[in-house]
Amino acid sequence: MTRLSFAGWRSWPLATQILVWVLCILTVTIAIGAVVFAQISQQTIDEQYQQRSLAVASAVAQMPQISSELEAGDPHHDIRGFAERVRTATGASYVVITDRNGVRFSHPNPALIGQRLEEPVVVLDGKTHVGIDPGSLGRSANGKAPIFNASRTVIGEVSVGILEVAESADHARDIALIAGYSALVLAIGALGSIILARRIKRITFGLEPASIAALLQEREAMLHGIREGMIGFDEHGRITVLNGEARRLLNLEGPVLGHPLNEFMPEGRLRDLLTGAIPAVDSSLLTDEALLVVNRMPVLLGGRDVGAVVTLRDRTEAEALIREVRAISGLSEALRAQEHEYANRLFVISGLIELGEYEQVTGYLNQISHTPSSVNDELRARVAPPELAALLMAKIAIAGEHDVQLTLSEDSHFEEADVDPQVLLTIVGNLVDNAFDAVMEQPGPREVVIRLSCNDDIRIEVHDNGPGIPAGHIHDVLVDGYSTKPPRGQARRGLGLALINRIVRRLGGSITIEPGPGGHFEVRLPHRSAGSHPRTLHDSEAIS
Repeated sequence: MTRLSFAGWRSWPLATQILVWVLCILTVTIAIGAVVFAQISQQTIDEQYQQRSLAVASAVAQMPQISSELEAGDPHHDIRGFAERVRTATGASYVVITDRNGVRFSHPNPALIGQRLEEPVVVLDGKTHVGIDPGSLGRSANGKAPIFNASRTVIGEVSVGILEVAESADHARDIALIAGYSALVLAIGALGSIILARRIKRITFGLEPASIAALLQEREAMLHGIREGMIGFDEHGRITVLNGEARRLLNLEGPVLGHPLNEFMPEGRLRDLLTGAIPAVDSSLLTDEALLVVNRMPVLLGGRDVGAVVTLRDRTEAEALIREVRAISGLSEALRAQEHEYANRLFVISGLIELGEYEQVTGYLNQISHTPSSVNDELRARVAPPELAALLMAKIAIAGEHDVQLTLSEDSHFEEADVDPQVLLTIVGNLVDNAFDAVMEQPGPREVVIRLSCNDDIRIEVHDNGPGIPAGHIHDVLVDGYSTKPPRGQARRGLGLALINRIVRRLGGSITIEPGPGGHFEVRLPHRSAGSHPRTLHDSEAIS
């Protein structure tokens, strides 16, 4: 039964629970306060009536006529009438005057006049006394004062009392005041609890505690169960949610929850994308370790802007695979072009043989057998690194397929360099691909020239006769994600030059871009100092 009641209580709406709890707390608190107040009030009223009785008793005891009549034995019975007049005037319940032996000379009950008190006379010590006296008339607040003669000897006692019935009337008024105050407090508490419950429901968007707990569990499971980085910001730009993947991708350490990004992240494109200073919709971003795709979406609840959610996807491996597939596709196109060319040559040889032109066959064979080998031999002789030479041969074949004239300048000569070959392949491959894209829409001759040297420093230059880079966008092209060309399939634009710039800066080199017309790109890398290790690329820099 208890479990069912508890389950039913938990299912109540939040407003009802708050109202019930507040009313219960107020009721218990008010009840305890009322009991304490009633006791204090009773004690206060008793003390007030005791002091009031004592004041009357002291005033009567100090009257000379009372002292003289009592000392004479009240022969004319004046004490009885005087006491009755005092009782009526002061509102006391009784005024009893006795001699030092306790014999009554006045009493509201005439039958008791002349009889002794049931209790001893307490004022024989010459002092006044107060207290609660059960008395013959009932429980009363009593004050007693001694009566002195001319020689200051106690000759009698004045006892004045106010019955509890009179006190109860005042006490009842206090109880009514307490009840009214308690009802007012309960009403204010109920109204306050209703207002509080409505405010809480507005803050929690009408969700009950059970729903909030379920959402929290689902949020934790979702945050730590996905492979994407996720960051939540409130309306003030402070981080409220951060999963482990986001920490890893952004290399964040230490406590960051509750802090804005500008407290621990330097200025740059990364911070601008995360804070919304730059629109982030599938925006590519190169960090020191990875290629990220950033999305930032505002969060609106109940028509109110409550912050934003940023998602981070690690595209390093996927982008590398896409570009590798593109490279393989380019090589396949080059091989297909050569296959097509060789098939045509075989058709020519077959036709000449059928026509009996054997001397023409011999001359044609000599012509086609020496031209490619001489070009390749010359390229291999001038470019020592085999990987770089192979890349240039493939690019020349692809250029020929697209009617682009790719040449190595006559003064180019490149020996073995003390740089990771992947660095050279990434730089040359991206620069040449950008030059191909630039001249594709060029009417007339399409020319790309490569110049390589390895003297005082490593120098790589690529020139083309395309439109070039506008003077106002020289620095923009080095920012990841910036491109003037539309996306090409799944491969993302705006990464090549940004990637080159990152590699060059990491290796202590420089990149120079001259404005158009025509593309002019120059990369310079310092030679590795003696005793240092060969410089290699991070995973994100290996995307070529």
